[in-house]
Amino acid sequence: MDYGPLAFSLASFAFITFSAYQIGRLATRLHLPLISGYLLAGLLAGPFILQFMDVASVESLRFLDEMSLAFIAFAAGSEMALDELRGRFRSIAWNTLTQIASVYIFCGALIFLLADYIPFMQSLTPAGRVAVSLLAGTILAARSPSSAIAIINEMRARGPFTKGVLGVTLVKDVLIVVLFAMSTSIAATLLKGRAFDLGFIILVFFEVLASVGFGVLVAQLMALILRNHWEDWLKIPLLLLIGYLVFALTAEVREYSHDHFEFELLFEPLLICMVASFWITNRTPYRTELRHLLHRVEMPIFVIFFTLIGQSLDLGVLQALLPITLVIFAVRLLALFVGGYIGGTLAGDPPQFNRLTWMAYITQAGVGLGLAKEVAIEFPELGNEFATLMVAAIVLSQLAGPPFFKFAIRLVGESHLPKDIADDEILDVVIVGIENQSRQLAERLLAHGWRVKLLDIDQSHVSLAEASDGLRHEHWLPKISAEQVRALIEPKTEVAVTLLPSDDDSLKLCQIFYEDFGITRQIARLNTFNLVEQFRELGVHVLDPANAMVHLLDNFVRAPQLAAMVFEDDPDHDVIQVTITDPNVDGLHLRELILPDDVLVMAIVRRGHSIVPHGYTNLHLDDEVTLIGPTESLEEVALKLGY
Repeated sequence: MDYGPLAFSLASFAFITFSAYQIGRLATRLHLPLISGYLLAGLLAGPFILQFMDVASVESLRFLDEMSLAFIAFAAGSEMALDELRGRFRSIAWNTLTQIASVYIFCGALIFLLADYIPFMQSLTPAGRVAVSLLAGTILAARSPSSAIAIINEMRARGPFTKGVLGVTLVKDVLIVVLFAMSTSIAATLLKGRAFDLGFIILVFFEVLASVGFGVLVAQLMALILRNHWEDWLKIPLLLLIGYLVFALTAEVREYSHDHFEFELLFEPLLICMVASFWITNRTPYRTELRHLLHRVEMPIFVIFFTLIGQSLDLGVLQALLPITLVIFAVRLLALFVGGYIGGTLAGDPPQFNRLTWMAYITQAGVGLGLAKEVAIEFPELGNEFATLMVAAIVLSQLAGPPFFKFAIRLVGESHLPKDIADDEILDVVIVGIENQSRQLAERLLAHGWRVKLLDIDQSHVSLAEASDGLRHEHWLPKISAEQVRALIEPKTEVAVTLLPSDDDSLKLCQIFYEDFGITRQIARLNTFNLVEQFRELGVHVLDPANAMVHLLDNFVRAPQLAAMVFEDDPDHDVIQVTITDPNVDGLHLRELILPDDVLVMAIVRRGHSIVPHGYTNLHLDDEVTLIGPTESLEEVALKLGY
């Protein structure tokens, strides 16, 4: 076999994908999705515009397509952790079923009715038109978990509406792939003009069940890789190789059965891969490792996959199908509204949720595009025209979906961006004693989203101080009394810091903070140790500057890396304490909580008592969890747990 043309195609495609990555970054600056840039780059470089690669070269890279499809299925299955869907099962079940049914019926019927206006369908038999309608209806019912999660994180969304949307999105894609497996078998029979009988129905169910079974077997093979202490550079190619082999072997089984039997065995490779990662996520201890590896390779795989799709798009077909695409998009929106309203009503969701839920399910991306690409591969008689029609509809949904979803989150009041955060969800701190150190502390806390009040009993310290953005000015406390303090601080202040020159004054304030305001987290810098026991009786963390320096040096000697993270300005890592307020987390084991793999739980405090965390530690509401990790990952965890 001559590998020269393949090597040339790979080299050309490498340059194209690098350009696609840069164009994708440019698209985000224009407030467009990344995949829009990848698709555009592939379209420009493909055989229908600039012709950097011809049709044969693109076809020779099909193995990259199949490897990417396997990754997309792995990623979709890994997102569906059953223990994170607790509390919303009824709503998730009804909304998932009604939305899939609504879009499947509405859009499938529309495609069938518009067959005379869709060029590649005009020559098909009625049975063939039904086959295309079934396949299209399935693809248009898909959703994008990655897009949904990205928007939820961006909006810092939290609440029952958001939880339900995320649950439906994850469950829907699993069911869509099952439905796609059944639709594919039915379509293959219709396109070949075969009749339906009991044997065919049994065959379809056998194919679906066998695909699920093979998925479990693939999961065991993946677990062998995940459990070993190999480097990521070895594990990632092995997982992708497994995914590619699933596609290659199912294609061989289909071809062999076609040549030797009276029927074709269509084991669905996407379903096999999705079941495998679903099994790993929910039935093994390796889901964190799987997610870590998938995250490492996510960006290059998406660039490859969407660029290849762009190269397969025929601009002439795209232009001819644009009016049809707009009609399909509009009917899909109607179907989402009908399905969401009926599902929410049956589940007993609030009426406002039922009216707005359709906005949350518009966006499509990886799974839908993957299914469209697989149809083009499995049914050459439909060719790229079918894929082009589906891709055009999906791109419209990808562009329109995020703004609609953000709008719905704002309307239900579950956005928690800084200007939208409710007062009781902002962490408040009062610092008494205005000096350079207190101002520096205030600025650092402000940078982490805290609300800070600076007070001082010496008016000269206040009058000489300059107002600082976010501090709401610095205030004079004319008298140490509960009435004077109440007039200056927030009602639900969580933390108090006293840095006064008089330990007696500090003790009086700590007593007021504890007894009149219920502030249990207090820090006091002492000048002498005469009153240390009185402070400790109030639960105050006592800080002696001289001893603090000794402890700091001790930490740098015995645990230099941890000390550097905690005490130095490390721009990449931080330590935070989060109070658990999300009722869906209450009762979970720590090991059941899917956290970013670069975040470590250091301690848990429950009702004033410290708990050394381990995998089977139960989490409860109002637990205070201390975490260390990169700043972005910590923000994601804080959104998941509470504030």
